[in-house]
Amino acid sequence: MSNERAKRATLPPAQQNIDKLEKVVSAGNYYGAQQMYKSITARYVSAQRFSEALDILQSGACTQLAHGQVTCGAELALLFVETLRKGKIPYDSETLGRLEKIYEAFPRVPLPQHLNHLGDDDDDIQQVSEALGAAKIRAEGCSSFLKAAIRWSAEFAANGYGSPELHIMLAEYTYSESPEVDMAKVTYHFVRGNNPKKFASALVNFMEKCYPGEDDLAVARAVLRYLSYGNLRDANKLMDEIRKQSDSTEVEFHQTELTQFIDYLLQTLVRDALPLFNMLRANFKSNIDREPAFNEMLDDIAEKFYGVQRRNPMGMFGDIFKMMGVE
Repeated sequence: MSNERAKRATLPPAQQNIDKLEKVVSAGNYYGAQQMYKSITARYVSAQRFSEALDILQSGACTQLAHGQVTCGAELALLFVETLRKGKIPYDSETLGRLEKIYEAFPRVPLPQHLNHLGDDDDDIQQVSEALGAAKIRAEGCSSFLKAAIRWSAEFAANGYGSPELHIMLAEYTYSESPEVDMAKVTYHFVRGNNPKKFASALVNFMEKCYPGEDDLAVARAVLRYLSYGNLRDANKLMDEIRKQSDSTEVEFHQTELTQFIDYLLQTLVRDALPLFNMLRANFKSNIDREPAFNEMLDDIAEKFYGVQRRNPMGMFGDIFKMMGVE
């Protein structure tokens, strides 16, 4: 115990190290600073001075990111989350604010437009290739940090799915900064979040630039995902916001058979109307089949709203395994 106290006593206040390391970064010695950030914070963690270790790591992540050192900044951001876990730091608004500051430090750089109209100029192709490569590094770095933060928040907060605010951050950054946007992933995190208005903004933006036939799929996927979690309120809010924002921005919201199905579905789920629900599924089967995941989500919706037990794909043997506790 005396050794532990001695360790705690010999470490200087965190601010001294923060000031010193910021000068190293400003001098352009990014790699040297990175090694110092990691070794110095390891000593604070070893001495169980978690709060000061977090101060240094937060400063380091933001400083490296401000200097365009995304890989270094993302590594320190991950160490920040790892230290939250080691220190068993509870989830609260203050810690969420610190995570948000690191998130906001990740660069936002507009991606090259009109990639389909590139000529044969080698310099142009090289520049675009480098820009896309840098965007991928930024997206992966921020995504890894936020996913780790979500796992920590799920462990140390009441919500087992992780902080809604962190899910929103991940959805927004993934949508705006990824060189190849996966709308299914973006949807998953927006739906786990708590801001249908922001989700609607992303969808309206997507509708403006996506290929024909992708817009109604994106809207249907979003609404069905909310409903598969039993969240009828936000599903309705999302549709209202999409219509409102598409009108105000003059982005055309194409009414298709799939969006018609979604409108009918939202009206059906406010009633005890399982036969009508099944009839809708049958009548719009060809539209629903455009994306395989839709049928699975509709099975979840039937279970959530009407208590319909999902059929086990393994049949009788699956039911036996379930009874035995084997998943």
